[in-house]
Order: sequence, then C-alpha cells, then structure tokens
Amino acid sequence: MSDDEREEKELDLSSPEVVTKYKGAAEIVNKALQLVLSECKPKAKIVDLCEKGDSYIREQTGNMYKNAKKKIEKGVAFPTCISVNNTVCHFSPLASDESVLEDGDILKIDMGCHIDGFIAVVAHTHVLHEGPVTGRAADVIAAANTAAEVALRLVRPGKNNKDVTEAIQKVAAAYDCKIVEGVLSHQLKQFVIDGNKVVLSVSSPDTRVDDAEFEENEVYAIDIVTSTGDGKPKLLDEKQTTIYKRAVDKSYHLKMKASRFIFSEINQKFPIMPFTARALEEKRARLGLVECVNHDLLQPYPVLHEKPGDFVAHIKFTVLLMPNGSDRITSHSLQELQPTKTVEDPEIKAWLALATKSKKKGGGKKKKGKKGEKADESAAEATPMDATNGAESQG
Repeated sequence: MSDDEREEKELDLSSPEVVTKYKGAAEIVNKALQLVLSECKPKAKIVDLCEKGDSYIREQTGNMYKNAKKKIEKGVAFPTCISVNNTVCHFSPLASDESVLEDGDILKIDMGCHIDGFIAVVAHTHVLHEGPVTGRAADVIAAANTAAEVALRLVRPGKNNKDVTEAIQKVAAAYDCKIVEGVLSHQLKQFVIDGNKVVLSVSSPDTRVDDAEFEENEVYAIDIVTSTGDGKPKLLDEKQTTIYKRAVDKSYHLKMKASRFIFSEINQKFPIMPFTARALEEKRARLGLVECVNHDLLQPYPVLHEKPGDFVAHIKFTVLLMPNGSDRITSHSLQELQPTKTVEDPEIKAWLALATKSKKKGGGKKKKGKKGEKADESAAEATPMDATNGAESQG
C-alpha cells in the first residue's frame, strides 16, 4: 500500500482515531449548544450569546491533544449563530450590534466544532417561553424535526441523495409547511465543511446537484430548514453578513491596504474554516472585506429572511455512516410541541419505522445506543406524535 493510500485509508471512519475525534468534537458542540440555550432569556444580547458559544468551543478544544507530537488544529468549525423569528440563518452580529432576544421569539441556534479538521455541526430551534409550543410555531418545528428523523433513516449506504430531497419535502407538506430553498446538506471530510456530495433541500430548475449514493464510512451534516412562509428567503441587507470562508482556490492582488491587512489576518487565523468578522478588527474589516468578497477571495454566508410573521425552524445534525448503521452524534432534545397537524401519510410512517442501526449477524438484537447517544432506534420514539421526542437525548 502506498503512503497516499494509507493516508486516505486512515482519514475515514474505518480509523478508530478519526471516529474518536468526530465524537470528541460532537460532545463539545452539544455542550456548547446546551450552554448557549441556558443563557437565552428575554433581553439577552445576541452577540454575547454567540460569543459565549464560540468561547466555550475554543476553551474546550484548547484542552485537547495538548501533548500531541504534531500540532493539531482544533476549534470553531462554524461560528455560533442565533437567527430569530423570520430570520432564516447566519445571524452572528458584530460587537457593536444591540439586538436582544424577546419573550416569544423562535430562536435557531447553529454552531460547529472541529478536532484535527474532523467537524461536528448542530442546529436547534427553541421558542423563548414557558410551557408547550403550540399553533404554527409547533407545526414548523415538528416539520423540521420529523424531516430530520426521516433523513436520518434515508441517509444510509445504497440510498440516493434524491430520495432524501423528495422525502423531506413530503414531510414538510404534511405539516402545511415548506422546506426552505437553497439549504444544502453536505458530506463532511477532514477540514472540508462543504464536501462535493450534497443533498438538495428543494429540487428546482435553478439548483442542480449531481446524483450521489451514500457510502459506508462517510459523514454528513444533514441540514433541515422549514418555514410557514413560501420557503424562498431573501437577502435584505448585505451589511448583516458577518460569516465568511476563505475560497482557497482563488487568488487576486488586492488594491486597498485595509483589504490586504484583513486578508493576511484571515489567512493566518482562519485559512480553511468559516469565521465571523467579529474576530477581526471591526473598522478595518468593514472596509477590507468588501474588496475580498467582490473578487471571490471569500465566500459569504448571507443572513436570509422570510417575510415578517413567517415562522422558521432549523435542525441540523452530524451523522456517521458506520458499518453497523447510522450514528447521529449531534442533537438536542426539543421542548414539548403541540402541533395542529399530525402525520397520517403511510409512506412517512414507514420511513420513520426504519431502524437506524443494522441488526447484528446471526439475528441478534439491535445494537443499543450507549448512554448519552441517541436511542432513536425505535420507530415509536421517532413518531411525530411524540413531540417531546425522546429520540434526541442530549449527546
């Protein structure tokens, strides 16, 4: 076996060390989500909450692999975002932003962590009030959660990305909601948060992706965003964009001194993973980022919005396609939901009844998840009626 082949072999889930790093990153991001959620209260400043999530991930990853022979990169893989109500995604404001949470807000918290480039991402939706979530807010969260449970069961070796796209749209329709367009679920690889194999959220003439079959030992970030609106979000203000990723295949000689300064800082601090402009010097960043984006050196993650009054929910999880079945390593349990709709469609019920773990050879029992992992093997726990959904116990 050549060195290249050995290197390739060691970097997928067939290596126990790689699995350990994914699970280590997942444990940190699950706890970071729990921490941010515990601080989400009326009048809390959004920027402070985002900073708290990122700081926790930096601290926890900083304590790992301290004595490794070669330096191991680790830290934030996607900056903490808190997008409220009809804001769909990527809201991670600058330090000068005064936005606060209000009672009754629907919050989408989105974050990521990596250890040695092995990435675990998570997104969760929470309504800021006491008691069960009811009405259309409950519908939109139940739609995202049920679609996530179905996707977990269809993202498996031998299945096709198209099967998942069609299934999640069908689930959203059952709750009289839409899957939001433009959201992609990506394969994750070492240091690659947006791998080439993708699952489209909504098939449309404008967005085409290659057909792809899922394979054993792959890792995916399954990203589900649902809306009570039309699911076609708009960019309202480019100034709200604060998250960027270095486009490593592009180069350009920047003209402005501020741009060159900022770009050099980005190359040093954030050569690969998405980052927030909050981590840069704010005045210079405002000037310099524009030229970098205009010449495609940075890929922006725009803040998108549905119409005012629309409810939007977001659930994202990381799944390892292990030889013994799918292992969902990031999640958070939901509030009690009392949706106005129930799923009656037999096809959706059949998808939810699929196991996520394969049976052991010799007809043994299904492998039970270890404590702290998802016990989402039984269909009963995945049924949309059980809106509290024990299927998503904290990892």
